[in-house]
Amino acid sequence: MSARATLLPHLESLPRSVGDGSSNTVARNCSDDAFARTQKRIALAVDERFRIVIESFPTAAVLTDSERKLVLVNSRTSEMFGYNQEELLGQSIEMLIPKHFGECERANFSDLTSHPRANRMRSDLEVDAVRKDGCKFQVEIAMSHIQIDGSLLILSTIADITDRKLAEQGLIDMNVQLLEANEQIRNMKELVEYENTNLKQEINLEGNHTEIVGQSQAMLRVLSNVDMVAGTDVAVLLLGETGTGKELIARAIHKSSKRKSRPIVNVNCAALPASLIESELFGRERGAYTGALTREVGRFELADRSTIFLDEISELPLELQSKLLRVLEEGEFERLGSSRTLHVDVRVISATSRDLKAAVKEGSFREDLYYRLNVFPICLPPLRERREDIPMLVWHFLHELGGRMGRDVEAVRATTMKAFKAYSWPGNVRELRNVIERNLIVHPGRVFEAELPDSVITAAMDGTTIMDVERTYITGMLQRTNWRIRGPGGAAETLGLKPTTLEARMKKLGIVRK
Repeated sequence: MSARATLLPHLESLPRSVGDGSSNTVARNCSDDAFARTQKRIALAVDERFRIVIESFPTAAVLTDSERKLVLVNSRTSEMFGYNQEELLGQSIEMLIPKHFGECERANFSDLTSHPRANRMRSDLEVDAVRKDGCKFQVEIAMSHIQIDGSLLILSTIADITDRKLAEQGLIDMNVQLLEANEQIRNMKELVEYENTNLKQEINLEGNHTEIVGQSQAMLRVLSNVDMVAGTDVAVLLLGETGTGKELIARAIHKSSKRKSRPIVNVNCAALPASLIESELFGRERGAYTGALTREVGRFELADRSTIFLDEISELPLELQSKLLRVLEEGEFERLGSSRTLHVDVRVISATSRDLKAAVKEGSFREDLYYRLNVFPICLPPLRERREDIPMLVWHFLHELGGRMGRDVEAVRATTMKAFKAYSWPGNVRELRNVIERNLIVHPGRVFEAELPDSVITAAMDGTTIMDVERTYITGMLQRTNWRIRGPGGAAETLGLKPTTLEARMKKLGIVRK
């Protein structure tokens, strides 16, 4: 079949007298007189070469009038859309292209009408097309205008871009998968590097902490609670004065849990500046604030599938307590400067030396967070409430510290042990350890003795009250440091106490400088 017969079979029946004798034309049986007249003008004006060019297009090609009706189509249009040419001619192009394209075509037609000399092609229109069976597919439209016998018509080429779009989407999906894989590799690398560092720290610090020593009923109750809660994932709140060994209990819980294969992550909330604690806990993105030159993984992200120990939880700023509550309840948070939600599986053990109930009443600690942390509270007794453990602790520290110093201690002076048992130890086990370490240096003999003020030893032997002994001891230490509490060599450092703890004990004991 010739291109002419293929394109316009309905034009063959037009009287030859209508044309110029060189083109075979036909009249289409159409009730629309205006459309019929347009067909006749096209039949007169479009020569054989134009039809051949349209038919040779590698894509579908259609000619539409100002009303968007199809007046000429090539055979590839029929192949692409599933219609025969008789079904298409006279129909609106919206039969093939959705209505939203009609607005684009009208705008293009208006633009061409306003600038008839600018015969521009538009190839940036990607729209959905519809086949005869109702199947939708994506096409790209290119348009240009044609003047035929005074009428302005639109020539549109329609290219099926389904395969191209699928290929582009495939590349996009592959790039997304590669980016996600790279992100996972970076996260795993950071976690492995941290775990290696943390494991080294665990090994290095292992000797700086005593094992849990004590056979008193108070300590046996604590260890019983540790055994009960270790196998669960519930939140644990460790309560007790400073130096009672809360971190040791946290480690004991972790080492007896199902998470023991991964290192515990320790955070001292009181030691972190308020401006940095959020990024330390939850991480930050590069550029989250001035000076944030790199991305940082937070402690909660590092503790995924492990345990995080939040010491001095009462020092956590109020504005961060809601974020911590969300992690506890939902296991999710966002890094500082990021909107991406991260999910973690973390067991939380917290500790405080303050009265959290009083902090809740004061408004400095959220009540809902308190109840969420206080699922399983464990109260650690101060050393003065388990004095029967003091001799065992003294010998434990003498063996540990003496072994490091190359010392072999064979005995402890009776007056020293009696004074140790009589003293109230405001700094608890930490203070006891510091006193033993300091006096091992001062007294190098095989018999251990502590350089305690005579008043303390005398009071212990005379049966003076514990508070009197503690008051005398602290006052003597303050006098030796010229009443300097803070800083290197101050009374707090010498006693192994935090400055705030020493000040609180001084207030309780009524110690003032005269």
